[in-house]
This record gives sequence, structure tokens and C-alpha cells, in this order.
Amino acid sequence: MTAPASLASLAEPLAVLLKSRKETVAVAESSAGGLISAALLAIPGASAYFLGGSVIYTQAARRALLRVDDEAVKGVRSSTEAYAQIKARAIRELMGTTWGLSETGASGPTGNRYGDAAGHACIAVAGPVERVITVETGDGDREANMWVFTRRALALLEECVRNVR
Repeated sequence: MTAPASLASLAEPLAVLLKSRKETVAVAESSAGGLISAALLAIPGASAYFLGGSVIYTQAARRALLRVDDEAVKGVRSSTEAYAQIKARAIRELMGTTWGLSETGASGPTGNRYGDAAGHACIAVAGPVERVITVETGDGDREANMWVFTRRALALLEECVRNVR
């Protein structure tokens, strides 16, 4: 497993960028287990850009915390790019932020009930720039995958923020 030197080291460049632009973010994560939010919150002054986040691990959490009902995801399977985008848009709208960041997947040691292998995640950004990626680590190490998902989510958001003119 490869853990970073610190949570703050993962998010510092993004935090500086968000602060300088006076932009905000909210997070709806799943198999990263809160690490994305923790990294963003590890930076002193995080309240300038981090408005909130949730670990949306179940349908009940999606309904209650994101206020996304079953009809809104009808025909959309969890752990897909489409589902990640719905979550990113929902958290952004709900929290009134510049950016919404979401992650959904299977951290391991086995795959999920939808047929995705361990190490599979879909990560989405909603905001002035929207992007969705799929990550496949090919690894069953749960914690290692959580760190990979976190790194990739923060990197994707930073890339999107930098691409706004």
C-alpha cells in the first residue's frame, strides 16, 4: 500500500487554487470512505473553499443526504460514470458550490454486487467544467485503492479548475 506523506500534501495545490479564485467545493464520495473530504479539510483555512461532504455508501444515503430519489437514477447503475455525474451535480446543487466532486466504486478486497472488480471507481466533477473518468487499479487492496481514488479525484478536480478561463 502506498499512503501519502500527509493528507494535506494531496490537496494543497488544489486548495491554494480554490482559495485564490474564491471558489468552493462539496464532495459526495463512496469507496474513498471520506479520504477526499479529509484531504481537503487537512489544509488550514479549508472553510474558505470546502462547504461540506458526505460518504454516500448506500441507496438510503443517496436518498437522504443527496436528496436524489429513485426516479432520478432509474436505469442508471451505481459505480458508473453516469451515476458519478448525478452525484456530483446533486452535491453541487444541494450545497450551492462552484464545484461538485463525486466518487463511486469498489475499493475491495472483492468487487461490488454490480460486477465491477475491486479497484474500480468512477469520479465526476460538476461545475463550470464537467468531466468524468473511470479508474481501474487491478488491485484488491482496499486501503490502497481508497488512496488511489482520493488522489485521482483531487487531481481531476484540480485539472478542471485550471481549465476554466
